[in-house]
Amino acid sequence: MTCTSLNWGSKLLIAALLIAGLSADSLTAAETLKVFVLAGQSNMQGHGKVKADPKANGGQGSLEWLVKESPKKADFKHLVTDSGDWVSRDDVQIWYLGRQGKLTAGYGASEEMMGPELGFGHVVGNAIDEPVLLVKLAWGGKSLGQDFRPPSSGGTVGPYYQEIITQTKTVLKDLPKLFPEYASHQAELVGFGWHQGWNDRINQAFNDEYEKNLANLVRDLRKDLSAPNMKFVVAETGMTGPTETHPRALSLMKAQAAVAEYEEFRGNVAFVGTRDFYRPKEESPSGQGYHWNSNAETYYLIGDGMGHAMLKLLKPASK
Repeated sequence: MTCTSLNWGSKLLIAALLIAGLSADSLTAAETLKVFVLAGQSNMQGHGKVKADPKANGGQGSLEWLVKESPKKADFKHLVTDSGDWVSRDDVQIWYLGRQGKLTAGYGASEEMMGPELGFGHVVGNAIDEPVLLVKLAWGGKSLGQDFRPPSSGGTVGPYYQEIITQTKTVLKDLPKLFPEYASHQAELVGFGWHQGWNDRINQAFNDEYEKNLANLVRDLRKDLSAPNMKFVVAETGMTGPTETHPRALSLMKAQAAVAEYEEFRGNVAFVGTRDFYRPKEESPSGQGYHWNSNAETYYLIGDGMGHAMLKLLKPASK
């Protein structure tokens, strides 16, 4: 900004700011809050066990076991403080259907569980200079074919598609009340993470139209959230691991990957393979294959993978 383009009043104000040690950009630049929506069904809710329960495979596969006992514990030391408490990030906040606060362990399906939000939030929080808000919208047992059905797919619009739109807009509108520390920030909806698929994977009709519905979901969410440039990351529904052979499961995962290859989505939609994150029940708190055996490392790695994929799409905005 040059003084030759300003009137004398503006020049005097800028001079006063400069004397006070502020730049002319302080006149107009508002701080930005980067907002990411994380949506899906029960595996986006998150069923990874936080506490090590001796009755659940001796605690193996829980988040507490991961940071204290696992051979990989050095890779996860950033999740705990020197005193052993869970880290709460000042620069990453989360709102999950009325539960809110600083990102930490315990924002899963219950306060005793965690999901992809933890890994995702740590990755984007480390890379982005501005503060981050995660808006998590997830409900168990929901299909894309019916519950999340986007308008462009025809038929009845899914009630949970409508919930995503309504809840996201409400959080952004109520931001000064929900997060007073960000009252002066300009909220920018920059990314959307999707982890869902089990209910379509077990229904042939939903399975057959999954690719069409997912592509329409991306288009319709961008339109209805007034965020045409919003980046979109799809995490594979690979909860039965790399040895999966069921035709419907393979078909659905193929459909999820295919959408990211559409010409219109190149560079703005990414697919994250997750089957390698699967941990067998012998290494996990449960044998619930549809919930990734409740393994905390698995859920963390899904979020971590989604976060890194999002950063590639947002490359100019990250550090």
